[in-house]
Amino acid sequence: MGMSQSYGKGDWDESIATIHRALELGVTFLDTANVYGAGHNEVLVGRAIADRRDQVQLATKFGIDRDVESSKRALHGKRGYVKACCEDSLTRLGVDVIDLYYLHRPPDDAEIEETVGAMAELVQEGKVRYLGLSEVDNDLLRRAYATHPIAAVQSEYSIWTRDPETTVLDAMRELGVALVPFSPLGRGFLTGELAGASFGAKDFRANLPRFQGEARDANEAIVAAVVEVARRHDVPAAQVAIAWVHSRERQLGVPVVPIPGTKRIKWLEQNVAALDLELTADDLAALDPLGSAVTGARY
Repeated sequence: MGMSQSYGKGDWDESIATIHRALELGVTFLDTANVYGAGHNEVLVGRAIADRRDQVQLATKFGIDRDVESSKRALHGKRGYVKACCEDSLTRLGVDVIDLYYLHRPPDDAEIEETVGAMAELVQEGKVRYLGLSEVDNDLLRRAYATHPIAAVQSEYSIWTRDPETTVLDAMRELGVALVPFSPLGRGFLTGELAGASFGAKDFRANLPRFQGEARDANEAIVAAVVEVARRHDVPAAQVAIAWVHSRERQLGVPVVPIPGTKRIKWLEQNVAALDLELTADDLAALDPLGSAVTGARY
């Protein structure tokens, strides 16, 4: 997402190089959406993997329509809309099949059974391999799964965002559905690199409650705890944040596949190195309670 919107200006060539470097490092799972940059990101990802499609598990999403000028959004899921969105994404990505196709948010204009039923037709047509949902609760996941098996739920999840544990984890365990955490770095806050930083007009974090005023000041205590664990291991705080999310597979009882985003090779390489970090019991004792200390809503 950050390569095409929300985190300031992007750079096409640097983004392509970053994706290529990710593949070189053994990253195989790429996540995009039709709404990222109003289609720009799907085109970018498609160009990046054009000669290496067999190296990639490709995920994209549909369901959010955003008015570019007002930023207001609508959430859709009617059958015809679902089918049209998939055709458009296949074209922009330049591929014949999408490995994991997500409903980006629960729709306002259709029942989940209609939406997932249309997605199931895409599987039957060979245009999609697996289905996913994003930001759903236990009830919606169970209803969706009764229509067609769901492989993954993508939700925000990190040291300071623990919502899926209370909203959807029961159904995920029951049905054997994986968790794909987005923003495992807390939109960059948990890296410890944003102290005193101001956000430009095109950076959506300027409008998020956790990044404003007194809430931001209070949340610095969370960052300080992450930084202290990182200091003990002599690694960047970002690696601690990702390693914590990766380690949660044991506690949650479902597969956990975090998807940290970045626009630059140097941060990509730092993120991938988090796989080599083993957090101790003392580290986890310091990190696990931090989710209850966060000040401010996600949006």
